Amino acid sequence: MAVIGKSRNLSKSAHPVLSIAVMAGILAAASGIASAQAAEAAPFRGAQLGVWWIIPFAGILASLAIFPLAALHLWHRRYGLVSLFWALTFIIPFAARFGVAETTHELAHAILTEYVPFIVLIGALYTIAGGIHVGGDIPGKPGANTLLLLIGTALASIVGTTGASMILIRPLIRANRNRPRNAHVAVFFIFLVSNIGGALTPLGDPPLFLGYLQGVDFLWPLHNLWKMTVLLTALLLAVFFLIDSYFYRQDKAAGDVPPPKLALKIRGLINLPLIVLLIAAVVASGSYQSIGSLSVLGAAIPWANVMRDIALIVLALASLLLTPQIHRDNNVFTWGPVIEVAKIFASIFVTIIPAIAILKAGREGSLSPLIAMLGDTQTPNNIAYFWLTGGLSGFLDNAPTYLVFFNAAGGQASDLMGPLSPTLAAISAGAVFMGANSYIGNAPNFMVKAIAEEQGIQMPGFFGYMLRSGAILAPAFLLITLIFFR
Repeated sequence: MAVIGKSRNLSKSAHPVLSIAVMAGILAAASGIASAQAAEAAPFRGAQLGVWWIIPFAGILASLAIFPLAALHLWHRRYGLVSLFWALTFIIPFAARFGVAETTHELAHAILTEYVPFIVLIGALYTIAGGIHVGGDIPGKPGANTLLLLIGTALASIVGTTGASMILIRPLIRANRNRPRNAHVAVFFIFLVSNIGGALTPLGDPPLFLGYLQGVDFLWPLHNLWKMTVLLTALLLAVFFLIDSYFYRQDKAAGDVPPPKLALKIRGLINLPLIVLLIAAVVASGSYQSIGSLSVLGAAIPWANVMRDIALIVLALASLLLTPQIHRDNNVFTWGPVIEVAKIFASIFVTIIPAIAILKAGREGSLSPLIAMLGDTQTPNNIAYFWLTGGLSGFLDNAPTYLVFFNAAGGQASDLMGPLSPTLAAISAGAVFMGANSYIGNAPNFMVKAIAEEQGIQMPGFFGYMLRSGAILAPAFLLITLIFFR
């Protein structure tokens, strides 16, 4: 992500925030080591864990929420160390309590079966989409803007919310660069393209890919979320068209709207068949899980997943070799966002281990009050699943939030696609849709904000954005609740 203005000044206020994070982590590690002295290593069970084991997980998510806002310059220089710190505050006390062998097994399972496939898919989509450049001058009129948002929303479930955002945000900004009232265009872009549009396939948004890795069918989101996605998209596009038309008339009356142009050019088309092959590789991996698995450090990795990840890496390399560099340069393509996601999510996938174990323990675990709010597997409270998953997704990160509530609902894909299908729909919709509630709910949100400000758009601040998202999205989510989750 690009550094947003005045980062040097922000870094001066970083030390108190960093000190709090460091102190919290030290306390977590100290508590774990102290408890280890009172007990020998024992088999790992979620019911044994106190809620304080979630401190490292909460710490990395809080760091992700606070540092980019309070200390952006420091965060860009030290986010890798912060991520490593929180991972170690879990690993060290866990090894002391349960032993090195059990720790190695849990880490291998989390990293090799969940994190690596996740980051390979994100990296491949980002690389291939980064080679597609949409150029030319598009008229910044309400109809053209609405059409671009619709195209981006549909594209998001094919190339991912990150890929679609990176392909279309710059053309949309160029189309409206001479309009003084244009921030709302980028805000609705975040709503639709960077979040809601990714609800229909595991390629669309990271939470759904995590569900796919847990055994959810590739087409399950399409079959179960399309109605609410279409309704939500139609509502927001209608609201956008009305708002944009109002501002356009004001801009036109003031003489600020240039004559309409249309010279749309799409370059880097060699990447389109690579995206088709990527989709085929992901779908095929789910159909050949019976061919056996590879055991690494006690973690069983299906051979189908290994071949899928190799195929995705090959496709990403092919994109780099076959795409003229000028197209990536025009997209201002850099590896920074992927590297940041890779480092942060390595820590998230490690520190989430105890949270998932506690949730799997159900009413025997230390989060039993939360489990009670969600109901049980016989009578789940789908409204609670939708709003709790969504509420946390808006302020934490929607991928680990999805995983937490997926496991709170039992963690068995066969059950969640069967009798508990409405519950999985509530979790999936909450994680994907409500990632739009704030700039930090989904990775593309902050990237779009940074690009828009870099291009001179006066984007609303953190709370200003939330005021807009609350006023526009909350009524739409309430309608979704009344129609689908009663």
